[in-house]
Formats: sequence, C-alpha cells, structure tokens
Amino acid sequence: MFRDRHDAAEQLAERLTHLKGHDPLILAIPRGGVPMGRLIADALEGELDVVLIRKLGAPGNPEYAIGAVSEDGSVALEDAASHFRESAITEEIEKQRALIEERRRRYTPVRAPIDPDGRTVVVVDDGSATGATMAAALTTLRQRAPARLIAAIGTAPPETVSRLERLADEVVCLESPRDFRAVGQFFASFGQVDDDEVMDLLGNEHG
Repeated sequence: MFRDRHDAAEQLAERLTHLKGHDPLILAIPRGGVPMGRLIADALEGELDVVLIRKLGAPGNPEYAIGAVSEDGSVALEDAASHFRESAITEEIEKQRALIEERRRRYTPVRAPIDPDGRTVVVVDDGSATGATMAAALTTLRQRAPARLIAAIGTAPPETVSRLERLADEVVCLESPRDFRAVGQFFASFGQVDDDEVMDLLGNEHG
C-alpha cells in the first residue's frame, strides 16, 4: 500500500537511481502518471514529457479497456474488442484521437514532443490493470528507436507485468499481487489529477 502517488514515485526513483547522470527521458502517461513522472525526472536529473495514449473503452462500459490508441494514430485492440460492433469501436477511436490532439495542444503548446531517438526512456504510470495503455505506449515508442525502454509502474497484476516484459527492456513494478482488483486499491490517497496540474508539472503557463 502506498500513501499516495508521491510515495510510489519516490520508491520507483530509488529503483532507477542507476539512470542518474545518463540524461533519461521520463515519459508520463496522463494524467495520474504525470505527478510521479515529475518527481522521478527531478530525482534522476532527466527530462519530463508526456506520452499520449488513450484507453479505448468498451461500448456501454468505458472503464473496461478493449484497446488503446497512440498519438501517432496507431491502434492496438485487445481480443475482447471482437465482441463489439466495428462501428462502435471506430467511433470510440475517433473520440480518443481527438482528445489526444486537444491534450497535446494544451500540455506542450510551445514545443513539439521530445524525441526519444537514442535516449534511455522511462515510461511512468501509477498502475496498470490490463496493460493495454502501457503496452500501446511501449510499442509506439519502440518504433522511435530509443536506446533503452523501461516501464515503471506502481502496481499491476502478474499477468500484466509478464505482458509488459515482452515489450520493454526492463519493467519496474513495485506491487504485483495476484488478488489485483484495481489500481486505486493500493493507494491510501488516490485523487484525480486535473489538466491544470499536469500543465503546472510540465512547466506550462495556463489561464
């Protein structure tokens, strides 16, 4: 059990201290991963940016992930997506793509996303249930030729960790219980992170 995201981020930073001095690029998955990414980037003397991936929710049950869409437009569908109408999935993809575009405009309005080419990249999130979002992030980033690709998460079930280990060079997961139900069950405090906080953490002015 973590006190909050700050507590989890401190523990992840401790596990990643070998990266200090190597100018790592910390890519946080919004929104919950961003406060953690800020602390880890500061601790490791690295750069912070966001990797924009959106979960695709099942029609009628948006909390149930049936895939993910990446900022480059690529879509990764879970096996469960075959149970739903193609038109409904397409509608969800377009909705999430539009949200990604809007978030990039808000989060980093005066610069392009930081290029991961040749960098040691650490993708950060507070937790991952199915792994759909983190897996999509890792797959997309691998195509951008990072020197090393690391997934750093507070908590995930064992099967998700195994899935991510096939996509990343290293996975750092602090809590991986078999009775996993939801990410929030491992945080005593697990409040929502809003867009204004994300922009503050990325160093952007907003009105």
